Amino acid sequence: MSRKCDICGRGSTKDASRSHSNIKTLRRQHINLQAKTIDGTKLKVCTKCIKTTKSA
Repeated sequence: MSRKCDICGRGSTKDASRSHSNIKTLRRQHINLQAKTIDGTKLKVCTKCIKTTKSA
């Protein structure tokens, strides 16, 4: 199960958590994926794509 948008292909990015002593710990920052049925097929779509396709 990949965490990528089926329309634009956007995925998760790297981010750094900083502790009080400023030690960096890398972590993943996932995008907001929603399960939507578009033209009879179930897709995982990010909310950015949902917003742009509704306005167009």
